Amino acid sequence: MSVQVTNLEEKNMVQLTIEVSAEELEKALQSAYNRQKKDFSIPGFRKGKVPRYMIEKMYGPTVFYEDAVNDLIPGAYSDAVTESGQDVVSRPTIDVVQIEKGKPFIFTADVAICPEVTLGKYAGVTVTKVDTAATEEEVMAQIDKERENNARIVSVEGRAIESGDTAVIDYDGFVDGVAFEGGKDENHSLEIGSGSFIPGFEDQLIGKNVGDEVAVNVTFPEEYHAPDLAGKDAVFQVKIHEVKTKELPELDDEFAQDVSEFDTVDEYKASVKTKVEERKAGDAKRAQQEEALQKIVEKSKMDIPAAMIDTQCENMINQFAQQMAQQGLSMEQYFQFSGSTMDQLKEQVRPDAESRIKNELVLDAIAKAENIEITDEDIDAELESMAAMYQMEAEQLKGYMGEEEKENMKLDLASRKALEFVTENMKPRAKAKTKAEKEEKEAEKEAE
Repeated sequence: MSVQVTNLEEKNMVQLTIEVSAEELEKALQSAYNRQKKDFSIPGFRKGKVPRYMIEKMYGPTVFYEDAVNDLIPGAYSDAVTESGQDVVSRPTIDVVQIEKGKPFIFTADVAICPEVTLGKYAGVTVTKVDTAATEEEVMAQIDKERENNARIVSVEGRAIESGDTAVIDYDGFVDGVAFEGGKDENHSLEIGSGSFIPGFEDQLIGKNVGDEVAVNVTFPEEYHAPDLAGKDAVFQVKIHEVKTKELPELDDEFAQDVSEFDTVDEYKASVKTKVEERKAGDAKRAQQEEALQKIVEKSKMDIPAAMIDTQCENMINQFAQQMAQQGLSMEQYFQFSGSTMDQLKEQVRPDAESRIKNELVLDAIAKAENIEITDEDIDAELESMAAMYQMEAEQLKGYMGEEEKENMKLDLASRKALEFVTENMKPRAKAKTKAEKEEKEAEKEAE
């Protein structure tokens, strides 16, 4: 096998011209014949015993070409990429140039190669300073969530339904006087204000009482998942059986002891404040990293070929499809529910795909500029962390990894270290005050 590399007109796009020997082509053709011969039937020969030359005479010399090409191209392309030394970052566009018995098989692969990056300033990048102190409101909001989680549900008597209550109802829905599938249920618990029902449904139950029978008029959203109901007016006959509400526990020492390892409310609040500040510090760090990286990208130069972005889009959509599959949805169902198409989804993810590529290229370039190296200890530490996540032994996980996976891990770890370098050298600066804020500050000084 031989390979030639030709630069294409678009920057960072090359064409690999790959030549496979006539002998290898013949082996692939014979393999294709061996797999397919059982499918041919010619008078005078038993099925599966027809000689190859007879099949080629009967159906033409190209009869096994497609199968042979599908056999040859993946391995030949992979070997050619290695031999060429090119850092390929896209899926190939394949074109067959020559295929004929007794001659070398020649095909081309147009691919994107990793662009060179001219880095802008990356050490000492100025970022917005973020206040990570926890306010009393934030602390109490977190505590109130815990009280909500520990609330008791009690029946309400002597008053009408309010927002936040849970109503136990029977309902029966009709469109143009005809009941529709899925529009009926009994003893259904509906939290008023949750927005879990059709818009307007829950609001019409506010102010009603146990025992009331209510006609609820709604309009299904235009984008409703059931096309036969989308945009249509409906009437639900509703019977209210029971009203329940949440009874929050008192914020006292007993509550603190129930939900934490602390004995008093003051100790519990102090621990919540610490956790809130830790979360805010983490959020602030991520926001500053993103801001710093964006500034570095803006000051750096790189020519990203369209094929590289296309490949990133495909990878992101494949990941999304896997997430949908875990939820029991196919991409066909997703497109049906969302009303979008594959082309629209590609355009939707394209800006994010380009941003990810730029970030990765810049971090790779910083890692090289700072001579960041990944040691065996770094790899072992990462494997230990992954093993703990997957509840496996590190050695067992290591055994599943090939050389390509290990190299990808090294690149990922190098990017992380590069980001930490940027983080450690950031210069947080308070956000510039607006004109109104400056005037207010000056007024305060004068008043003093």
